[in-house]
Amino acid sequence: THEDRLSQLHLVLPSAPRPAAVYRPVVVVQGMAYVSGHGPVCPDGTVIKGRVGADLNLQQGHAAARQVGLTILATLRAHFGSLNAVKRVVKVLGMVNSAPDFYDHPKVINGCSELFAEVFGEADGIGARSAVGMGALPGNIAVEIEAIFELA
Repeated sequence: THEDRLSQLHLVLPSAPRPAAVYRPVVVVQGMAYVSGHGPVCPDGTVIKGRVGADLNLQQGHAAARQVGLTILATLRAHFGSLNAVKRVVKVLGMVNSAPDFYDHPKVINGCSELFAEVFGEADGIGARSAVGMGALPGNIAVEIEAIFELA
């Protein structure tokens, strides 16, 4: 199961973040879970900040995107009680807080996509995806990602 894989990978999820504005973290419609944009919240509650290509290098951006993926998993688990409620990843939209001359946004968002493939398996963990650069993100977070999941 997805929960078994998470345990076997020895992954530590942060606490599911509470909404910082007027939105719902997860909305379920017709068997699909739409997950609002998440930032890279660490298990100790800190957030990874900075612009990739200026304050952070590619490897640090990749790690930040992976941490966003863990944060999304925490929200899914908090909402459904288990990651086993998820059937597959449908779509990921990754936004990178990037320097104007940074162009490797897809390599950054791979941090999240690779995590989802590990947890949900390649067949169900890899969905459609977009990866874009932003001039700024809320609170200067390094990466923001939103996702859509099909439910089991």
